[in-house]
Amino acid sequence: MAPTKRGCLRVVLLLVLLGGLLCAGVIGWAWQAQRGFADQSLHPVAERVMVERGDSFTRVLAKLRAAGIDNGHDQQWQLLARKLDAAGKLKVGEYDLTGPLTVSELLLRMRDGKVVQHRLTIVEGWNFRQLRSALARATPLEQDAAELDDAALMAALGFAGEHPEGRFLPETYVYQRGDSDLDVLKRAHAAMEQALQQAWQGRAEGLPLNSPYELLTLASIIEKETGLAAERPQIAGVFARRLKMGMRLQTDPTVIYGIGSAYDGNIRKSHLTTDTPYNTYTRAGLPPTPIAMPGRAALQATAHPADGDALYFVAIGDGSGGHVFSATYVGHQKAVADYLQRLRQARQDNASQ
Repeated sequence: MAPTKRGCLRVVLLLVLLGGLLCAGVIGWAWQAQRGFADQSLHPVAERVMVERGDSFTRVLAKLRAAGIDNGHDQQWQLLARKLDAAGKLKVGEYDLTGPLTVSELLLRMRDGKVVQHRLTIVEGWNFRQLRSALARATPLEQDAAELDDAALMAALGFAGEHPEGRFLPETYVYQRGDSDLDVLKRAHAAMEQALQQAWQGRAEGLPLNSPYELLTLASIIEKETGLAAERPQIAGVFARRLKMGMRLQTDPTVIYGIGSAYDGNIRKSHLTTDTPYNTYTRAGLPPTPIAMPGRAALQATAHPADGDALYFVAIGDGSGGHVFSATYVGHQKAVADYLQRLRQARQDNASQ
């Protein structure tokens, strides 16, 4: 008996329905599989991967494979990259592969350029020689200035003829692979220029300084004289009063700077009496250049010295790092005698242990 038209139609509809269900099932399975792939955890053998200029997506995938990431096949990565709007948008840089990380999280990290950040801290009170040494040890910083002397380095920064001492602001600077020592120095120089101008423009009236550079020079001395923030304005007040009166600053850090690399950790009477451009015992006024890199606090203290009548100060010698301030030389002599007594007692105590 031949099938009726109605029977054929039913068969066709049934086949279409079954086909649709099968197609939906396949699509659902593929969607779930792709979703599962996106959420897969990565277990690389390398800690970092580098995306370089000109790298295709295929080349990046090859680098990920070489780093031990064997999740999925290339088509899954490409489909997911298109879904995340990462295809063709991976940023150049070094990427961290450690820690809990999924496939999608890695692609988003590369799309958004969340590269590995390295840090270099310029310490308050460092001189330029110490800064150059720190830059030379910093990895993976490119060493473009390694073979340049100080003058050539400043010229490379765009400041030919400028003395480098004190010109770079002590802070922590973030850099990434591919950056150079000159890149960091340019940022530190700009930061110091900004901080110095802020201090100069907001300075107290009657400050015995004629230029921002003189403020920078005095701030470098104050930075070296004390590590106690509360004392910086007091020491700035002592030096400001001395400059106004025409008294010599008579500060050891400038003498030590003038000795240079020959300084062995002990300052002797011969050092104080040997004339150099940086000997503030033999010469009046400020030294010709800064002697270190002052921080923001030292700049502000120099711009706003504390009121008072103290003209002298000497270390307490009790391990606190503090100083005794005196208005008269007689008072200062007593403070020095007390300091020397504490020093002798400490040496005796150490010898008896």
